[in-house]
Amino acid sequence: MPRVVAVAALALAIGLIWFLDELFQPFIGSGHGSVVVTVPSGSDAGKIGNELAHDGVVSSGFFFDLRAMLAGDRGKLLAGTYRLRRGMGYGIVLSVLTTPPKPAKVTNVTVIPGRTRRQIATLLRQQDVRGNYLAASRRTTLLNVRAYGAPRSLDTLEGFLYPSTYQLRVPISISALVAKQLTAFRQQFATVSMRDARRKHLTPYDVLIIASMVEAEAGTAHDRPLIASVIYNRLRLGIPLGIDATIRYAVNNYTSPLTSSQLNSPSPYNTRLHTGLTPTPIDNPSLASIDAAAHPAHTSYLYFVAKPCGNGASVFSSTYKQFLLDAKRYDQARAKRGGRSPEVC
Repeated sequence: MPRVVAVAALALAIGLIWFLDELFQPFIGSGHGSVVVTVPSGSDAGKIGNELAHDGVVSSGFFFDLRAMLAGDRGKLLAGTYRLRRGMGYGIVLSVLTTPPKPAKVTNVTVIPGRTRRQIATLLRQQDVRGNYLAASRRTTLLNVRAYGAPRSLDTLEGFLYPSTYQLRVPISISALVAKQLTAFRQQFATVSMRDARRKHLTPYDVLIIASMVEAEAGTAHDRPLIASVIYNRLRLGIPLGIDATIRYAVNNYTSPLTSSQLNSPSPYNTRLHTGLTPTPIDNPSLASIDAAAHPAHTSYLYFVAKPCGNGASVFSSTYKQFLLDAKRYDQARAKRGGRSPEVC
């Protein structure tokens, strides 16, 4: 009888040692290899343990659940996607699954209204952002540009890349920036009524093209709907729009005076030579310019020129004779300043 008791005690001791070894795994390290595991929201410790055991991360779902209970971690397991190893100890896995991830490092990227794709791409390169913005902003499946009236052959998202300040993870993803811009565009553009434009047989894409011109030419909020009215009036009369900003877009010259050859460029963006709208927007306009393009002022204006000392304001006229007088005053003011712009005084 004593021998039986001794054997039973030994067996019990061995079983207890095995149980404690399985539970606490004193000789198990950090594992090997790599396994990506997703913990769904609301999963209990038992289900998570079984998934981890199935993927080879831990040896037993039962012991994982028990260890979580003893550690008081059953209700602390966090949903998410984790990169783990095969053959990990329960304690190590629990430590990973109960530790909130470090906040992602983010940075702000500001896209100023009126900037083109090329200018945005240059800005990103200057900030050492990797990736090709021009390539990423050619086409997309995130926005149906055809629904706005854009042509089927369109190979640029110019105009749809909404200008704003965007918070992005570091390192910055070009595709993430473009996606945020397109989402913001869809949301903001939807707030503008296209009723007036439809009455004039203009598509939303036409309005976007007009808005890009307004953005490029308007120096004040007051002038936006007035410049839009000039564009509408000229379109109605079949007069070339004569907007130099469209030529600057064609020749990529935004800082120097336009040369004679540039002013006579055969580009379809040359609105001095060609009637109608340009093939695409010439920049990415703000909501204010889009709204002005959709709701132009009711005027008879056909011309405008920068106002000397107007701090961005323009002078508008309905006749070519008056326009010549306004342009002469501008040229005289410029001459007095030695050829420098007299717009800001």
